[in-house]
This record gives sequence, structure tokens and C-alpha cells, in this order.
Amino acid sequence: MREYLLVFLVATSVTYLLTVVAREIALRTGAVARVRDRDVHAEPIPYLGGLAMLGGMLAAYVVARQLPFLSGSDPFVFRDAGVVLLAGALICAVGVLDDLFELDALTKLGGQVLAAGLLIVFGIQFVYFTWTDDVIFALDPTQSAVLTGFLVVVTINAVNFVDGLDGLAAGVVGIGAMSFFLFCYQVTRINDLPRATTAALLSAALAGACVGFLVHNFHPARLFMGDSGSMLIGLVFSASVVTFSGQFPPGLLGSVSQTSLLTALLPILLPIFILVVPLVDLVMAVVRRGWFDLRSPFSPDKLHLHHRLLEIGHSHRRAVLIMWMWAALASLGAVLISLYPGRTLVWVMLAGGTVVAITLTVIIPIIRKPHMALHDL
Repeated sequence: MREYLLVFLVATSVTYLLTVVAREIALRTGAVARVRDRDVHAEPIPYLGGLAMLGGMLAAYVVARQLPFLSGSDPFVFRDAGVVLLAGALICAVGVLDDLFELDALTKLGGQVLAAGLLIVFGIQFVYFTWTDDVIFALDPTQSAVLTGFLVVVTINAVNFVDGLDGLAAGVVGIGAMSFFLFCYQVTRINDLPRATTAALLSAALAGACVGFLVHNFHPARLFMGDSGSMLIGLVFSASVVTFSGQFPPGLLGSVSQTSLLTALLPILLPIFILVVPLVDLVMAVVRRGWFDLRSPFSPDKLHLHHRLLEIGHSHRRAVLIMWMWAALASLGAVLISLYPGRTLVWVMLAGGTVVAITLTVIIPIIRKPHMALHDL
């Protein structure tokens, strides 16, 4: 655990320091977010925060290779992590081009598919799902490639869609990464397996990069991550989930969860629950634009979840904190239910958290409306 904490701190500190450099590069190259009708910022803000986050994760990877415990892990741990960061560098480069030249949606989608294909070519893909100790669902190469590519591309776009308020995407993914790290670490501890896994390493580095970037990105933001950052962290998170599914012996997850269906679908369900906020926003946007408005699902609008929170009376910071709360509730809930099924305390905690989240989301704006109206007068 101490070495993972060091990986987290290295990613945090290096990202924090490199953010200043990335901001200067963005200003010099003109990679700046202009003020548009759908935006909530009132003045141009530099992009390219993804460069700092990539640098933070790469620094954490290099340091991890020198640590006594992690350096003695199986070779595939760092090999797979290196492949993920290579694919992350590729998608970050596509994002940098978009931050500079505003690429069209199909070009960005092509870059996402290419990065996902790089993962698949190097073996970062789903292999099997366990149902019980005696029943395993193996995937053929085509099924594995399609499912892996779909999960990676959807996660990338989900994070990209939710990146609409200062600190929102970095906070949601950071919370998800911390939750997933907890799951990975506890699975190995409960089953007395080696603690060094690619998924835990990537999750710790990703969480650190998000925290380091948030210092500069929380409202009022001095730098945006841009597509270079949102696509990067979406890819790294989804890829870490994929690596987790292939680094444990068949039947292992069955000893952690008592629910066979949850056991079998856990590698797919975890990213859905952990990133439930951006995924819900993505689905709603696609349905809204494609079904009701009859336009491209990639076309921008001002009807995302965070925009609706602002409309009902939440401040910028409170809207972000509320969406963080929902993300934490969903991600920690999924992890705790998976690790400790049947525990009454877990369900009580989730019920209490849900009540608090609903109250803060819906009731607070209603209570504050009269005061706000008088203040406006």
C-alpha cells in the first residue's frame, strides 16, 4: 500500500507542476477555449491540461519500476501498464490536435478507435468471464476485440461529454479511479494474492493525476484539460478495468461475491457503475440529439446534467460537488457491494448517502429560491 501511495503522490505532484508548463504552451500556441453559447466560462481559458496529466502518469510509472515491491512483480504488470500509457499518449496527441485545430467528430472517433485497437493488438482485452469456479465464459478473438473496443470508446466519450464544468471530469474520474483501486487491492488481499497488479498501478497513477490537475482546474479554473485530457483519462480508466479482468485466475471473483450474475458481469459492470454520471449524461445526450432533435449525437448543446443543475439554481461549485457526490455514491456502492455482499451496514450507508444526495440536489435549490429572488430584486 505504501508504494501505491507513493505512486499516487508522484503523479499528483508532477501533474501539479507540469500544469503550469502546459498552460504556457497553450497560451503560446493558441490552444484556448473561446467563449461559446453553450459554455459556462466567461473568459478564454487555456487548454492542454492533458499533457500535464500524461506527464504525471508517466512519471509515476517510471518511479514505480524502481520501487522494491512493485519492481519485483510479474513482468506483464509493467508491460501492460506501458501499453496503456502508450495508447494514452496516442489519444492525448489526437486531443492536442483537436484543442489546436478543432477536429471534426469523425476524425476524433477514428483516433479513439485507433487507440483502442492499439490496446487490443498488444493483448489488452477481455479474455473470459467467470460464472462459478467450474463455469467460465471464454471469448473468441472477435468477441474480445469488439467488446473491449466498445467499452474503451464509450468510456472515452462519456468522460468527454461530462467535461463541461470546472473540475467536473477530473473529479468524477478521480473518484472512480480511487474506488477501483480500492476494489483491486481488496480483491488481492482477501484472496491472498500478489498485491502488484496493472489495474491497481494505473488506478493509483490516474487518481493522482486527477488530483494534481484539480488544484488548477477547480472553479475558477486556470486551465482546462481539453480533449487531450478527457480522452486520455477515459482511456486509461477503461483500460485499467480491462487489464483487471485478465490478471486473475478463473473462479477468483466467485470467492469475493456471492451473486453469480454480478460475478460474471463484474468486469463490465464496474466501469458502468463507477462512471455512472458521465455514462448517463452520454446516453441522454445521444437520445436527445439523435431521437428527438434528429441531429448528430456529437453536436454540442447546453442540456447536459451539469447545465440542468445550474438552471435549477445551483452555483457552479455546488453543481460540481453534487455530481462528485453522485459519482462517489455509485462507484463506492458498486465496490462495497461487490466486496461485501449481504452486509446490512453497506446497504444502510448507501441508503443514507442516497437520501443526502437527493436532498442536496433537489431540495436545496427550492429552499434557496426565495432568497435568491429577493437578492435579484
